[in-house]
Amino acid sequence: MTKTLVRDETIPEAPSVDPAEIEKFRKMAADWWSPTGKFAPLHKFNPARLTYIREAAVKQFGLEAGAKRPLEGLRLLDAGCGGGLVTEPMARLGAHAVGLDAGDANIKAAMVHADSVHVDVDYRVGTVEGLIAANEPKFDIVLALEVVEHVQDAAQFLKDCASLLAPGGLMVTATLNRTAKAFALAVVGAEHILRWLPVGTHDWNKFVTPEETQKALTEGGLELIDTVGVSFAPLSGRWSVTRDLSVNYMVTATRKKV
Repeated sequence: MTKTLVRDETIPEAPSVDPAEIEKFRKMAADWWSPTGKFAPLHKFNPARLTYIREAAVKQFGLEAGAKRPLEGLRLLDAGCGGGLVTEPMARLGAHAVGLDAGDANIKAAMVHADSVHVDVDYRVGTVEGLIAANEPKFDIVLALEVVEHVQDAAQFLKDCASLLAPGGLMVTATLNRTAKAFALAVVGAEHILRWLPVGTHDWNKFVTPEETQKALTEGGLELIDTVGVSFAPLSGRWSVTRDLSVNYMVTATRKKV
């Protein structure tokens, strides 16, 4: 199942790409699939967001909830996929999953893991601008998870992602709210006190409020479906979907069928 690395040569000129952010994650790429490594928080966060995405897709497309591969036949884009922690599970659920990231080290780590567990994923080094320029066919599902806070222009990035969504499709965005609580927990707590993440992983100034995310998606031609929070319970050590948007949150939207 070994594949050739696909690269978009327009990456250096892509407006969404922040070279400093790419370099930051390049240095951590080897840790993507280690549940105790630098990306341990994402491994703990993953069950909640994967369940939410699956349930949202089942509802949006009228799929069989109990099916082993409910996303069979759907084309999915995971924009800013990192090491593939969501892309690979989506492929396991039956989707033709395209994992896109501007960092080659991330994509290489994702490809190595997918190959080792025999999961077929279409991984590419590239940007959403590159897909748009190449007239990439539209996707049934577009994911932009924990990437919005790492791009140069969050609003434009979300609009570009929205432009790749097919009519009747589902877009899911997950990011961090720009609040004092988010600064205290996601930056001070997670990076400086608990050391869950390397210091400097997040820049609070690049966090995006739910209102800003919703505005970008609607300006991108989408209709909002749902906005939920994702909260951590210290006693259980688990994340769950809640109505508290003050730190982590997810937004789902669709493009109306013509």
